[in-house]
Amino acid sequence: MSELIMHTPVSRWQRVKESTIWYSFTRDWVAMVSAAIFLLMVGAALLAPVIAPTNPYDLATIDIMDSELPPAWTEYGDERFLLGTDDQGRDLLSTILYGARISLTIGVFAVLLQAALGITLGLTAGYFGGRLDSFLMRIADIQLSFSTMMVAIVVLAVFQASFGSELYNRLAMLMLILVIGIAEWPQYARTIRASVLAEKKKEYVEAARVMGLGSRRIMFRHILPNCLSPILVISTVQIANAIISEAALSFLGLGMPVSEPSLGALISSGFQYIFSGSWWITVIPGVVLVVLVLVINLLGDWLRDLLNPKLYKG
Repeated sequence: MSELIMHTPVSRWQRVKESTIWYSFTRDWVAMVSAAIFLLMVGAALLAPVIAPTNPYDLATIDIMDSELPPAWTEYGDERFLLGTDDQGRDLLSTILYGARISLTIGVFAVLLQAALGITLGLTAGYFGGRLDSFLMRIADIQLSFSTMMVAIVVLAVFQASFGSELYNRLAMLMLILVIGIAEWPQYARTIRASVLAEKKKEYVEAARVMGLGSRRIMFRHILPNCLSPILVISTVQIANAIISEAALSFLGLGMPVSEPSLGALISSGFQYIFSGSWWITVIPGVVLVVLVLVINLLGDWLRDLLNPKLYKG
């Protein structure tokens, strides 16, 4: 009987419940509330075509006579529009759901691009060292001397002026992902390089070299898995930063077009009406953006404390 108990397989869910991450998560109410809000917002954004009252991209469902209607819960609100309408007559709730999906898409894919570039270059610099390390880190230093917003504004403005607004509007999402992603790779590269410098001196790396494994396999199959903790922490913070960068660029008119607005574009389009009484066009998307970035940062802080033995208190 004891042998049967000893060899009973443990389910994946049981292993998760017994892990340190789950233990820490279930005892941190800030992390639990932040995760719940984040999952709710992501789920609502992904299911926007299903749960949104209208399709803000379908001109047939938009009536300009419904423009700037206040939210349904205010004195002069229309019960058809829970959060009111924008200056074009689009249902603000539907537009926020679709806009949040665009903002999250740009944030996630920009961070994936940052991580791909930064991890590859950071691993290469840290593992091989020497002149290659100095060269790559000097490039990173030069890029870090320019702010992401400055680089993005220059590149996007030049592209828009050179190829016209029509082409830019079609490629706006791709351009934002590329610019934000390429501008932020040094954050990953410098962090990964520091971890690789410590890991490559350990015995398992020497053993892999003795076995005749190639440098690429050693870097990506042996060293990289031991450097994932800082990558996870950086990624949560960088997603929030990418969403803010996209919102700022959209506010400046260099982001998503009016026909496919992100949260930043919504805030920008309604800013001119905020003093005329139509405050909801800017304020409500602004609150959604602030809450989204806040919960991502709170989850990043929790993950940083968990993965740092000096900060984690159990």
